[in-house]
Amino acid sequence: MRGTKKDAQRLAAELTVRAPTASVARVSVSEMLDLWSENTKASWSPSTESNQLSRIRLVKSDCISKLPISRLTAVEVDQWHARLERQGVGESAIRNRHLVLRAAMTLAVRWGWVPTNVVAVARLARRKSQPRGTLTNTEVRAVLLSAATLVTAGRIEPQASMALRLAAITGARRAELAALRWEDLDAGRLVIDSSIAILRSGDGKRRPTLRDDPTKTANRRVISLDSSSIELLESLNVEHGFGSPWILSSRIEPVNPERITAWWRRARNGAGLDSKWRLHDLRHWSATTSIVGGHDIRTVANRLGHANPSMTLRTYAHAVEAADAPIALTLSNVLDFTESPGLDVNKILRDEIIDGGDRDQDTST
Repeated sequence: MRGTKKDAQRLAAELTVRAPTASVARVSVSEMLDLWSENTKASWSPSTESNQLSRIRLVKSDCISKLPISRLTAVEVDQWHARLERQGVGESAIRNRHLVLRAAMTLAVRWGWVPTNVVAVARLARRKSQPRGTLTNTEVRAVLLSAATLVTAGRIEPQASMALRLAAITGARRAELAALRWEDLDAGRLVIDSSIAILRSGDGKRRPTLRDDPTKTANRRVISLDSSSIELLESLNVEHGFGSPWILSSRIEPVNPERITAWWRRARNGAGLDSKWRLHDLRHWSATTSIVGGHDIRTVANRLGHANPSMTLRTYAHAVEAADAPIALTLSNVLDFTESPGLDVNKILRDEIIDGGDRDQDTST
């Protein structure tokens, strides 16, 4: 066959596996998506569940969903991608739908209903995209100053300035910031082990319910804080805490994560920054600055709450490249180090090599 060895192995497995039973053969792609959702949604956060169910509905709106999973081939998947492109669906949206279908078919393979995952074989078109870039140190300082000015003027809540500073210092996600309690602050360290999930009613009329959930990776991490942040937190608690258990709320309930985003927008606009910058870019700034500053990837990954340092490497490759330049200078300084101003190490090394060669020649003679 034409293709790689891996393609040949997939075909061999498909030819030798036992044919599915009649009942399994009738299971449609649409039904398989529902089965996958029912078997995995217990591990989804509310926002993830909302996103995944929306993507499932979009996949079901195409005729590919009516095909039996036993008859689904890479050809149908490629044609599905082409249809979406003709409809003007963006690259990231196509990728999201593709990943949902691939996950559902992976479950079908695990259950032995199909011999191979044809969605994984199909290829997604990839266009080169320019990285978003990172906020500069000056821009971050300007946003924090803008937030402090707005707080002083009484135009936003007193917790707004602290929220943006913690976002930059800790690199925490907005839902994790909203879930911070005063009891999480201990001896200059902050414990992050939960996040605030937004549960919407669906009718759009009632206020959303806020639920304290585990973090995105369900991990607990401890982050050290600087002395300035600790002093600001202590001052905030004394002046505006009012007995609330939450750091960023003076009420009995936590702050809505979307409110933190609103604080960011007002501070960003007050600082005159481009509207392309998001609250999440403070997290990117925190990670990039840490890596460029020479801190190792694993430590930065732990601080960000990444389950695997490889995720940090993929996301912040540009920062790793920037941090590589000082390494060359460090190694060069070691190699070119001289004990005295008139001492040329390179000349001494060359002379040693020449003298050594001459001694070897005399010995052989």
